[in-house]
Amino acid sequence: MIQPVKPTPTSLRETKASGRRLASLTAYDYPTARLLDDCGLDFLLVGDSLGMVVLGHPDTTQVTMADMIHHTRAVARGASQTLVAADLPAGSCTTPALAVENSRRLRDAGADLVKIEGGSECLPAIQAILADGIPLIGHLGMLPQRVLEEGGYRIKGKSTDDAERLCADALAIDQAGASAIVLELVHPPLAAAISKNLACPTIGIGSGEDCDGGILVLHDLIGLFPWFRPKFATPLADVATAIQNAARAYSRAQASS
Repeated sequence: MIQPVKPTPTSLRETKASGRRLASLTAYDYPTARLLDDCGLDFLLVGDSLGMVVLGHPDTTQVTMADMIHHTRAVARGASQTLVAADLPAGSCTTPALAVENSRRLRDAGADLVKIEGGSECLPAIQAILADGIPLIGHLGMLPQRVLEEGGYRIKGKSTDDAERLCADALAIDQAGASAIVLELVHPPLAAAISKNLACPTIGIGSGEDCDGGILVLHDLIGLFPWFRPKFATPLADVATAIQNAARAYSRAQASS
């Protein structure tokens, strides 16, 4: 049997040019990555959202580079035909040199691309990472790593000043050579306008239907984290209930044997 050839990060830009929408999901471990590897996804994201849905933290700010490397290695072992992107966690890009060092660590753990949160203030780090030959995905709009500073999760880009800043940031990251840009909780009309003006694809999450693709936390899609569900996520399965039913059936069987 011929093993499928894994795409390269340049395929993300090429897909936008073809007009096909991109689809991506998060993955945090080997079995999940292996299951998703044959589902036609454009990339798997080892997101720092693992801090919440895997490690039980209240937000993503406590995720470390050690966490990201550990989970990236696991996902990379299971994804032989799907691109793997990995988040640079909070505090890992405070200087361009540190951003490059940590991007190399994620690459060595198996990531095909790294993802960095932030706009023009992160541009020197973005340029340094790309100059080092490491493909990159940007992330604009709501930045979960700054949720404590911002006091919650809010739609971005409603005001004129905010919209102009997001447009300028997106264009700068695109022109730097990013493979894609995630737009999280961006006002949908603005997300649509940004998407039309960029050469790289936009990957929306809670930003309307006019981005060039979408991404979801897997747990939100399959109903594996019932304690919290974003308003924009519609679960297509109820894995949490299935797990509980199986465990209860096993418990009852053991008790009666």
